[in-house]
Amino acid sequence: MSASGPLDLQQIAVQLESKNSKDRMLALALLRDVPAREAAPLLKKVLNDPRLQIRSMAVFALGVKPDEETFGILTQLLEADPDYGIRADAAGALGYLEDPRAFAPLVRAFYEDTDWLVRFSAAVSLGNLKDPKAHDVLMDALKSDEVVMQQAAIAAIGEVGDLDGVDAILAFAQSEDWLVRQRLAEALGNLPSPKTQSALTFLSKDPHFQVAEAARLALKRLQPASDNPPLK
Repeated sequence: MSASGPLDLQQIAVQLESKNSKDRMLALALLRDVPAREAAPLLKKVLNDPRLQIRSMAVFALGVKPDEETFGILTQLLEADPDYGIRADAAGALGYLEDPRAFAPLVRAFYEDTDWLVRFSAAVSLGNLKDPKAHDVLMDALKSDEVVMQQAAIAAIGEVGDLDGVDAILAFAQSEDWLVRQRLAEALGNLPSPKTQSALTFLSKDPHFQVAEAARLALKRLQPASDNPPLK
């Protein structure tokens, strides 16, 4: 079935009402090719689906296929849904919206939610918003004992382009976790400064291939803004 015309949308709507969860899941997948203005009303039909996986798919998809009600719906889910997975999905979807109004609810979620996955998603989404006001929150995220939170904070600092965060993330250049070092290399590619160049040169010699490659790519990205000769 193609999702290109009104009849197809009607078929998808009917399929979303099916008692068979596989039918509803397939219908959700078909909405990927439907424009946001037509997809969003259909996504809302399954936001309270009894199957958690379907709810999760619908919440995430709203971030990609939003309408004028999406921000309010996602904010309410983030703040009040009893399932931590749905709250985390809502936080992630708010980041995809790139709506500056999401800054305050994401910050609240980072500080107040009891589940690390929600706080992690909030940190990632703060990076997607690219709001410089996220600096203090991301500095706090860096201090987390959870390695994935450190990864999220480093990546977000790069997304925001927060040059004031460079010194803080450079402390992770010798992290035992290679994914932390890779996130650092990727982030530094968006943070031009003399210290950045030096750190990336160091990371380009990292024993882990993916870290070294990320550092080399980051150095190449920074070169238009520098006088460094091309890497050999």
